[in-house]
Amino acid sequence: MGFRCGIVGLPNVGKSTLFNALTETQAAQAANYPFCTIEPNVGNVGVPDPRLDTLAGIAGSAKIIPTQLGFVDIAGLVRGASKGEGLGNQFLGNIREVDAIVHVLRCFEDDDIQHVENKVDPISDAETVETELMLADLDSLEKRVPNLIKKGQQGDKEAKASAAVLDRALDLLRDGKPARLVELADEEETRLFAQAQLLTAKPVLYVCNVEEAAAGEGNAHSAAVFAKAKAEGANAVVVSAAIEADIVTMPVEDRGEFLAELGLEEAGLARIIRAGYDLLHLITFFTVGPKEARAWTVEKGAKAPQAAGAIHSDFERGFIRAETIAYDDYVALNGESGARDAGKLRQEGKEYVVKDGDVLHFKFNV
Repeated sequence: MGFRCGIVGLPNVGKSTLFNALTETQAAQAANYPFCTIEPNVGNVGVPDPRLDTLAGIAGSAKIIPTQLGFVDIAGLVRGASKGEGLGNQFLGNIREVDAIVHVLRCFEDDDIQHVENKVDPISDAETVETELMLADLDSLEKRVPNLIKKGQQGDKEAKASAAVLDRALDLLRDGKPARLVELADEEETRLFAQAQLLTAKPVLYVCNVEEAAAGEGNAHSAAVFAKAKAEGANAVVVSAAIEADIVTMPVEDRGEFLAELGLEEAGLARIIRAGYDLLHLITFFTVGPKEARAWTVEKGAKAPQAAGAIHSDFERGFIRAETIAYDDYVALNGESGARDAGKLRQEGKEYVVKDGDVLHFKFNV
């Protein structure tokens, strides 16, 4: 199961620099001119989780394998993208394929770096991008909804139900609001809404790219973005792309000291990755043994067979039960043997809802 966050924003806001730092590569060309990125770059990033190191230490695991989150560096959007400006159709198509949007906003002043609209105004930038996404969704639904209504009148029950849901989204878009604000009554409406793959239905994380001096507390520009995020029920984080780009060129053992000199507790990228993980409503479970300690990703609310399927489809198909130890019990009782002796190793069946931090061992028969 793969989860991907699309990194979007106007040209020259630091998207590709952040992507390169996230993936510790130079996969995304970074340069001071618009449309430097044309084809989207894709990279998988390990999700920082100190629990995994703790479990590996207790079990004496030879290998440590974190769970992964995919990031896609999508070319800069410009005003008019919904009508094809600046290769807009291609870029909007790339956004449609991701699960969540990481919206990078320029929150720093620098006369040497061209801004596509010749001003530093992250709120205006955010509105420019979101307007293009809303216009694309509006165009899509104004074509789609009448056809669904017609099919519904001819007796197609699913089309009728879809039309009812998407018509509410259409009203929001005509009002200048993103489709993600639509109220869904039940799981069936949620399923029908998801099928539409609307750009503005995707959850959004705002990333405020600030100058080095503001990497800890942010600045006036980032404060405005945080206020916008709060009003929308969205999330925001502050990073300095320049600092993150420097960090990944250093030996791992030197990074902590460098961050401490800047008054930072951790790299901003770790906050982005965790926030992206939270944005998608994901949780982590672990498998632990002498060969490896490994973190796995499932959506919040997943049941034990679905978690088994994250490892291999055969595990889900032949699922019998899951031997389960809560993370805190595993640590407090010094591993599986101690948890078993203390009665903290549980046998869970097909209806068990996996908890974040569970240490699982699956029994299956194919």
